[in-house]
Amino acid sequence: MRVLVISDIHANLAALEAVLAEAGSYDAVWCLGDLVGYGPDPNGCVSRVRGMPGLICLLGNHDAAALGQIEVEAFNMEARQSVRWTRANLSAESLAFMRDLPEQVVSGEVTLSHGSPRNPVWEYILDLRVARNNFEFFDTPYCFVGHTHLPVMYQSSDGLGGVRLLVPETSKSVTLQPRTIINPGSVGQPRDRDPRAAFAIFDPELKIWEYHRVAYDVGRVQKAILEAGLPARHALRLSEGW
Repeated sequence: MRVLVISDIHANLAALEAVLAEAGSYDAVWCLGDLVGYGPDPNGCVSRVRGMPGLICLLGNHDAAALGQIEVEAFNMEARQSVRWTRANLSAESLAFMRDLPEQVVSGEVTLSHGSPRNPVWEYILDLRVARNNFEFFDTPYCFVGHTHLPVMYQSSDGLGGVRLLVPETSKSVTLQPRTIINPGSVGQPRDRDPRAAFAIFDPELKIWEYHRVAYDVGRVQKAILEAGLPARHALRLSEGW
């Protein structure tokens, strides 16, 4: 079985389409949240995701903000502009789909959260301390998260609370060890200084994880962001991957 694992699409349809083309065949899709926010095509991304096979899709913080479940004051100034624009431009069909998204799902041996198992919508796992504190909040061997836009693994290295940080290599298969938190990176707004869209393929039977990157037409998306009146910084950062 091949599961396509994606996160943080952020209304970047060009990046999403590039990922789907590069991924090849897959049996199911696990989307870890943030369909919308920052980018110019929220309805296109929601429509594309909702029709995917074997779909599990989570609620991200930008999704929740677009639904009015998080106040815009919780975001920085430019993100607030994006939230307001997204709210004004989401279709009724997109809103209906997003309202039904869960905050957390357990699928077999994997707990799926957008932010963290401790705080599924909002908490960022950005360092070893936060990762270590989150292991007690899930019981499955593996936990997949998004939110930080950084492809990384946090592996419990012993029974005494030790945690290792691992950065997976592109297009290299890794057999996952139990008690690991894994982030596939961002489709629509990478922040690891690599502008290519990030995604992963997971085999639940063999516990194999393959991390991938794919280039897309960044310039076209930047132009669409500016034409929509969204913050210029959201366009600029796409070409730098930050």
